[in-house]
Amino acid sequence: MSKTLVAYFSASGVTAKLAKMLADTIGADLHEIQPENDKSFRPVVATRVENMEQYNRVFIGFPIWWYVAPTIINSFLEQHDLTGKKVIPFATSGGSGMGNTNAELAASCRGSVLCEGKRFNTNVKATELKAWAEKF
Repeated sequence: MSKTLVAYFSASGVTAKLAKMLADTIGADLHEIQPENDKSFRPVVATRVENMEQYNRVFIGFPIWWYVAPTIINSFLEQHDLTGKKVIPFATSGGSGMGNTNAELAASCRGSVLCEGKRFNTNVKATELKAWAEKF
């Protein structure tokens, strides 16, 4: 049985809204990535996903900052064993595209299949999210 996780970091609530819609639409578990200390360039993640081994797909959501994911996303990915999992980035942005996101995340996703991510507008419909997620 396929089990899916939607993990996300949200600075202003926009990504949180999208992540919750995605999780509800595809029947996935939801996990918020929160910094332990936001003064660091590479913040420590305050919580871990218990039993990460039960998931085979991990959608990872974040706001795009200067065409890359915030570094807390790298921290989150590195603290879990992602071997054999599909990691699928999704992002929100006022206008920036995915840019170098996958290149910057690749080293943090050792042993996994890092899929091509997608940026969504804030007005995305659940049906569009579901159709995109079903490709993975």
